Amino acid sequence: MKQQWQAFTAEIIKNRHSTITLVTFIAFSLAPLFGGVFMFLMKDNGTEGLSGAFQAKATLLSFEANWNSFLGLLSQAVGVGGVLIFGFVASWLFGREYSDGTAKDLLSLPISRAKIINAKFIYYILWCTALILSNLILGLLIGLVLHLPGWSAEIFVNNLIIYFVTTVLIILLNTPIAFFAIFGKGYMSPLGFVAILLVLAQIFGALGFGNYFPWAIPGIYSGSGGADMKAGLNFFSFLIIGFTSVIGYFGTIFWWKYADQTK
Repeated sequence: MKQQWQAFTAEIIKNRHSTITLVTFIAFSLAPLFGGVFMFLMKDNGTEGLSGAFQAKATLLSFEANWNSFLGLLSQAVGVGGVLIFGFVASWLFGREYSDGTAKDLLSLPISRAKIINAKFIYYILWCTALILSNLILGLLIGLVLHLPGWSAEIFVNNLIIYFVTTVLIILLNTPIAFFAIFGKGYMSPLGFVAILLVLAQIFGALGFGNYFPWAIPGIYSGSGGADMKAGLNFFSFLIIGFTSVIGYFGTIFWWKYADQTK
């Protein structure tokens, strides 16, 4: 346990002054900010206050300028944007050791290699948790400033459950990203993998197979595909996410422990 804490402390020290942390918070905060603009434009004129694709999307998902729609929008932003931002976080945490040339130093430490990887996963979870909490607080403040109607404890709790479950699903899905960061010995390979996954999620969703493609499931659960697509989620959809997460986690540890680390 002492070694695990030491490894985690090392991660804190390495990342606490990194500008990447601030960049991820700024990038992720764009969701509630643009969501607020979305609500502001709809507040007086409904969907008529929007134009083009935004109007079509709002009509399709029955968006209104109220708390229920706004909180739902925050969940959908996590379901789609979280794949990119959380994927970036995982790519950075697990790939920077190779880019900075410090991987060999970690491997030479008298600490279990598995504990080093676990420390990174713990830091990754805490980082992502901080991101979604900051977005939630920012979203609530924006909603209060806009004086959105329709607030109730039931609506808030229901949307909060969707928000956090969506977050957990995406956090679980990024263990394969960690694997590709170590396998590719840097953060460019996993970022490319994340980009491919986002494209595939859209393709599988459009073809009607999104319920069985891991990286499309969080977005569908958040409601970004509409109520009909969400209703298609089943036990196997969530089982696939669990299976993907476990494979990614143990694959990362196995590769870090036993692969030939030449860099």
